[in-house]
Amino acid sequence: MAGLSRRRVIAASVGGVASAVGLGLFGAWALREDEKPAPSDARTPIPTEMGPTSTVPPPKLLEIKTVRSKARGRDVEIVAFRPDGVAPGALPVCLALHGRGARARVFTELGVGDQLSAAAAYAVVAADGGDASYWLKSSPTDDPPAMLADELPGWLAELGLNPRPFAVLGISMGGYGALNYVRDHRETVRAAAVLSPALFTSWTDARARNVFDSRAQWEQTEPLRHIDALAGVKLGVWCGEADPLLPSANRLIDTARPAVARTAPGGHTADYWVTAMPEALSFLGSHI
Repeated sequence: MAGLSRRRVIAASVGGVASAVGLGLFGAWALREDEKPAPSDARTPIPTEMGPTSTVPPPKLLEIKTVRSKARGRDVEIVAFRPDGVAPGALPVCLALHGRGARARVFTELGVGDQLSAAAAYAVVAADGGDASYWLKSSPTDDPPAMLADELPGWLAELGLNPRPFAVLGISMGGYGALNYVRDHRETVRAAAVLSPALFTSWTDARARNVFDSRAQWEQTEPLRHIDALAGVKLGVWCGEADPLLPSANRLIDTARPAVARTAPGGHTADYWVTAMPEALSFLGSHI
């Protein structure tokens, strides 16, 4: 019962919560994200209702660039959010990893630009990682982890930012990628925040996603099987109480013992993520 009460702590109100997310870019993700558990683990259907359109941050705070990724064998977009009222310079960077069916631009509709200036003096940078890759190498010509390790530092330097992210933020599928990024970059990453992380407590659930090449690939990359790799990194976990992925989020909370663990009313939806985002950004900013 102690573990249950701990993970059911309701997130405190955080000032300046972003406006509800729009139907534009994110609407497609909400329908395609569909991180539904295997039938044996189903709890509650994932809602797909979206709210009114949010305001995109002013151009001076948002920069979108198209770059060529050799690791991914294609052009990808880099989306950089800078805090308002902060002097130019090599700002610390939080890497943001999107969910299934989304792209880097989705963070413009999740309120990142609206909240960042109030969180801390750091930038948030997102990159396109693939439609359903779980931020894993999906073929010899499409390797998102190699893009993040080998190409992202140069792109960040070109933006005038610190080339080595101090933190990582992941939503759903991006949570899977974020925890693996921590594992691969423990020498530089101090903090991680995952919202509704898409993690799998069994091979049956993982195989149902039709993403993993083999059980061996899943076992080698499933964050719940490598909790020790998170030691020394400040971790925050947020998940809605009506989210079908809550059982795996609770497993992460119970085993990793994160610095912040929040479960609150909400589902696997943008409405929940936009509400949790301010606290997640503030949490990350406190560990620069």
